[in-house]
Amino acid sequence: MPLQLFGHPFSSYTWKALIAFYENDIPLTFRNLEEPGAAQELEARWPLKLFPVLAEGDRTVVEATAVIEYLHVHHPGPVALIPADPDLAVQARMLDRIFDNYVMGMMQKPVIDAMLPAERRDPIALDQAMTRLDTIYAWLDAHLAGREWAVGDSFTLADCAAAPSLFYADWVRPIPEALASLRAYRARLLARPSVVRCVEDARPYRHYFPLGAPDRD
Repeated sequence: MPLQLFGHPFSSYTWKALIAFYENDIPLTFRNLEEPGAAQELEARWPLKLFPVLAEGDRTVVEATAVIEYLHVHHPGPVALIPADPDLAVQARMLDRIFDNYVMGMMQKPVIDAMLPAERRDPIALDQAMTRLDTIYAWLDAHLAGREWAVGDSFTLADCAAAPSLFYADWVRPIPEALASLRAYRARLLARPSVVRCVEDARPYRHYFPLGAPDRD
């Protein structure tokens, strides 16, 4: 049976999984959750209703990182998103968590805050999130100095996580011009064909972004 990926074109974590599919040209049926019946099928497989969710026959894989690991094991291609070198594999997995937790996790806080009524907003938590973004931006800039990709010499799981994380984070907390390595890395990611495809497919949904999507990307 063909692989099915349940998700939404504007979802950062859906992008992360789709990038892995596109990098290795893995055939899939994309189940856009705005299509009739897709959300119900997702819930039947994963009651938390979080996405993306991968389905292959009776198998269900949840969480974008696990989806990419599954593809690496069961549908390998020329782009090895999990490095063969075990030390580089550890680094790729570490950077994957850094991008998910400390870039995407922090940028989601102002987005969620903007969706709350004024009396439920938390300016202290918002300030803490922005401070953490500033801190991780500086750390990533130092890490990326002299590098093309996040780990080793090739595109990996870490870059799959980085692309949507930095795409959206720069919308809510622009990366300072002084952080040239990080800004150049984001530009390289957005020029990657697999990422370009995600950006373009998500473009019709930009009105969903509660803070207002900028025109620069």
